This record gives sequence, structure tokens and C-alpha cells, in this order.
Amino acid sequence: MEYRAPVEAYTGVVREETIGTGEKALKLGGENRLPLHFFDEGSFPHPPSFALEILDTEPTDWPEHLVEPFKDAISDPVKWARKCQEFGADAVSIFLLSTDPAEKDSPADEAAALVKKVAESISIPVFVYGSGDDKKDAEVLPKVAETCDGMNLLLGPVLKENYEVVGRAILEHGHKAWAESPLDINLLKELNVKLCHFLPPERIVIDPESTAIGYGFEYSFTLMERVKQLGVIIKDSMTQMPMIANLGREIWKTKQAKENAKQGLLFEAMTALGFLLAGANILVLRHPDSIKLVKDTIGGKVWQK
Repeated sequence: MEYRAPVEAYTGVVREETIGTGEKALKLGGENRLPLHFFDEGSFPHPPSFALEILDTEPTDWPEHLVEPFKDAISDPVKWARKCQEFGADAVSIFLLSTDPAEKDSPADEAAALVKKVAESISIPVFVYGSGDDKKDAEVLPKVAETCDGMNLLLGPVLKENYEVVGRAILEHGHKAWAESPLDINLLKELNVKLCHFLPPERIVIDPESTAIGYGFEYSFTLMERVKQLGVIIKDSMTQMPMIANLGREIWKTKQAKENAKQGLLFEAMTALGFLLAGANILVLRHPDSIKLVKDTIGGKVWQK
């Protein structure tokens, strides 16, 4: 008698969202199954997306093998963004490091003008990540939202400390919220509940925070996996948003990635693959060869039923 494996079907669906405008706008979510689960029914209408991260100021602590692919453009964020597009990135994520009060404390107007210039220079979507200082980001991110009105950027981090002022600017100017919470499912849901008081859930992307292999990865993986399972299996509406894994900066600050090129690429690619298995819809990396390595590993159709 022929054996037939049991097939499971889930009723929860991850919300479908679009970032960017035009032909190369990025479509996320829409899945009603878990990644690489071949014993369930459903589909993954949109494959995982890969963004490359750039900085608004030339990095001083990157190892030479990370700088190498961008060495002729890394001093100019616009040229750097174009280089990322040439490498085949689905999006560019600009880290506004210079706005950090502990760095250059650059003004909001200057940061917003740069983001607009970068966004206008490429045809792929732009993500914007502030300094991470909640008070400074409450000044910078609303100004970026206003200056780039209608460009449908992904803006963050939207935190519990500044979610209202940043979230309302995102709503008013037609962008998406990059909602970040510190490795805690209850804090993640709490932030989403607060945002959804005025921001449609279809405008939110979840960031549960990412860590590198060997530096707490198991905890991040488990949390991300739980978020996806709650949304797809349990139909928890506050976990049914697409997820982003902002892992590049976590990888390249480790001594292992800095020591040599091959080790760095493997660290970044292996961590990225892990987060894909956990349910991430977008991954932000720093080295273009890492994206190629992950894509070669998962293949083009592995996410389709």
C-alpha cells in the first residue's frame, strides 16, 4: 500500500505589502505556509528579498575585504547605492549613522536631503534606518518622511519610545513602518498594537532584532520562528506582518567576520539562511557575494509549492 504523508493546511495569511514605487517595487508577504515545510498546503507568492546596506558616511571600521566590492564608491552614498543596484540587490538600506549624537550629530534636514537624493538615483526601493537614538530619530525620521513624500520608503527603527511621532509621519507621507522591538514577543506585539491604533497593519514590517551565529542567533531564530507560526497557524493578527532581518551589521562587527573574507562571507550567508528558515521576508546584508551564496543555496523555486 502506497504511503502518503499527511498534509497540513493553515488558515492564517501574512499580510501582503509593497515597498517602493514603479516596476521594481518590492512585494512582500502573502504566504499562508511556513518556509521549507513541504508537508503543508499553501503558497509563497513572493520569494525572499535581499537588501544591501550602505552608510550615509564613509565607514572607518569595516575590514578591507568588506570595503573591496564598493571601494570606488564607498565615499559617496549615491554612487554606493547605484553600485548595490548593479550587484542585483532588491533594495538599498541606508543607515543614517552620522545623525547619531555620539557620532557627527548631523541635522535632520541634511539626512533627509541625502535620502531623497539616493532614492532618486536608483530604481529599486529604499529602506531608511536612523541612528537608533530614539530622541534623535524622532527628529530625523519625520523629516525624511516629509522630504520623501510619496516615495513609499521603509522607515525605522520605529520604537516604543517614539512610535507615535514617527508612525504618524509615516502615515501622513505614504511610507511603511520598520517596527523594531528588543527580542521579546510580548514587546513586539505591544508595539504593533500601539501602532495599529492609527496606522493600518498593512503599513508595518516587523523587526524582532537579529543576531549573528555564535552571538545569540538561536534566541533570535526561535523568536522569529514563533512570530511566523503565530501569524500563519494561530492567526494572531499582530504577528501577520512581513518580517525583516537586519543582520549585516551584526555579522561584520564580529571578530570572526573581520578576520578574513571567506569566513566573513560564510558567517553572513549562514546567518541569512537561518533567518530565511525562521520566516524572514527581507534580509539586509552588507556583502553582495553573501547574497549570491544564499541564492545559490536555496535555489529559485524552493519557496514555491
